[in-house]
Amino acid sequence: MLTEVTATRYVTPLREGGSLPGIVEADDLGTYVMKFTGAGQGRKTLVAEVICGQLARRLGLQVPELVTMWLDPVIGLGEPDQEVQELLKASGGLNLGMDYLPGSIGFDPLAYQVDSVEAGRIVWFDALINNVDRSWRNPNMLVWHGDVWLIDHGATMIWHHNWPGAQASAAKPYNASDHVLAPFAPDIAAAAAELAPLVTEELLTAVAADVPDAWLADEPGFDSTDALRRAYVEPLLARAATVHERIVQDAPAATGGPSRAPGWLVERLAPRARDVEHGRSSAAGTEGEGGR
Repeated sequence: MLTEVTATRYVTPLREGGSLPGIVEADDLGTYVMKFTGAGQGRKTLVAEVICGQLARRLGLQVPELVTMWLDPVIGLGEPDQEVQELLKASGGLNLGMDYLPGSIGFDPLAYQVDSVEAGRIVWFDALINNVDRSWRNPNMLVWHGDVWLIDHGATMIWHHNWPGAQASAAKPYNASDHVLAPFAPDIAAAAAELAPLVTEELLTAVAADVPDAWLADEPGFDSTDALRRAYVEPLLARAATVHERIVQDAPAATGGPSRAPGWLVERLAPRARDVEHGRSSAAGTEGEGGR
């Protein structure tokens, strides 16, 4: 179960994301990026954040610690921005908090290098959860103290938006042609050999148990939150065994745009890609300033 904290002060909005997350202080003296139940994407975004974020952490990938955050809508009364005030008022109760990494920098494939093993682990994980939001356009990765951290998993497991078609949706290949780490020669086979055996029914059941009941209640077609949790477990369990065989890296992008990164980016990354492929690279990058 996730640790529960109480929001004590709304600091500032983060306007880069469509859901308008905000930096919030809590009663444990921690600072978090808060994602709200009242945002337009709805509570399923938070469910995906918990399941995928906790799964990544259990597989050894770097994801900021997640907590549930109790929000009293009264916090919004003094907020001068009308949009933010309405969001806070609509999000009373449990919301999601992600540990704020001060001084972290957005991942830039031209500035940071990822070795083929780590690139493979991240691409394999994104294929497992069907993450369509880790492209060169929007990497959703941070660099903090020299390490790559994964964030923003709300646009994953697309099948949970249409449960009757979930089995067919989860069986589809994963298009990695636009993945931000595609130019770094990701070692998918090694990642599958390492990570797939770890994705057990027990692990997925434990991860699904971290989702608050309030975010699962009243889902059409399910008579209990336990039944819905089981529905999250089954596609991921089935997908883990064979998804590495269905990762497509040379097809047109799912968005209908050009495949892979644009020509100028591919050209700039080509020397690095050759170094990675020949095993001469190391995970390196400028550390973000600051600390916890």
